[in-house]
Amino acid sequence: LRNGYTFGASTKNEIKLAKIVCDAFPGMDKVRFVNSGTEAILSAIRLARAFTGKNHIMKFAGCYHGHSDALLVAAGSGLATLSIPGSAGVPKEAVQNTLIAEYNDIDSVKKHIAECDDIAAIFIEPIAGNMGVVLPSDEFIKELRSITKEAGILLVIDEVMTGFRSKFGGAQDLLGIEADITCLGKVVGGGFPVGAYGARNEIMEMVSPLGPMYQAGTLSGNPVAMAAGIATLTELKAQNPYDKFNAQAATIEKALLDAAAENGIDLTVNRFGAMINPFFTAKTVTNFDEAQECDTKQFTKFFWGLIENGIYIPPSQFEAWFLCSVLSDEDIDKIIAAINTAMKLVK
Repeated sequence: LRNGYTFGASTKNEIKLAKIVCDAFPGMDKVRFVNSGTEAILSAIRLARAFTGKNHIMKFAGCYHGHSDALLVAAGSGLATLSIPGSAGVPKEAVQNTLIAEYNDIDSVKKHIAECDDIAAIFIEPIAGNMGVVLPSDEFIKELRSITKEAGILLVIDEVMTGFRSKFGGAQDLLGIEADITCLGKVVGGGFPVGAYGARNEIMEMVSPLGPMYQAGTLSGNPVAMAAGIATLTELKAQNPYDKFNAQAATIEKALLDAAAENGIDLTVNRFGAMINPFFTAKTVTNFDEAQECDTKQFTKFFWGLIENGIYIPPSQFEAWFLCSVLSDEDIDKIIAAINTAMKLVK
């Protein structure tokens, strides 16, 4: 704070953090900092439209990309918990250029592309974390990358949730794909209000002052968030805690399945690294429709059972659990004990 908390201009630390972020994401030559993941997505929409000269965007049912009007439709997470398809205050005109495809269904993507030649970008969570945790099939994600290249459509990968969570970098690297535009959230500011969007030079040079796409903000890249981001990512890279909490998540996954089986409860657990989510259903969960078929009443009983035993998880079936590097083996034992107790209440 002694060095100032806002100047409305770039600082040396903004450049330093930008280099750390760009080095962590192959194909990202430049990055622009904003104040939230939602702002990053809003900027990516505008950038994709400016770069391609097209107007439509596509998203997947159950994926949440912040509370921007154009993408606040079939958005999973809070909207799914409240059983509403969108939000009051969003006029139909705001989403008239938004197309909805089904996660893990490449044919639904191809259908939209065949019917509309005005698609600027497809937005996707590489690991969907707002309908629980839903992983893309290898075939789906690789073909999505292939057909977007063929059609001249930008692939925007929303790593607000997955960035720096399962590796130092993004989930796209683990999945073997590369975004045209990557969006990040508060992790790059150490939990402070910050977001970022980045891409290769050709795309980022559309952003003012180099290009005609305007985006700015007085507090974007402010010194406090930049200093926090540098400290957090530097420490995260030095500690490299990913093997530890990925293994802890695998232990919790097994505990959930064992406790459910012992109590005769149908349960499916989806996990990607340290992201994990139990679905109270015997079926596999690969998209939003399947996620919504799970027994939310059983989840509610389980949630309160964990709360009563000192373990807090997200209060919605459609939100992911995250593990962090400070959890000890003793903490994991407490979580497992609470799972065993709470699962008895679900019967």
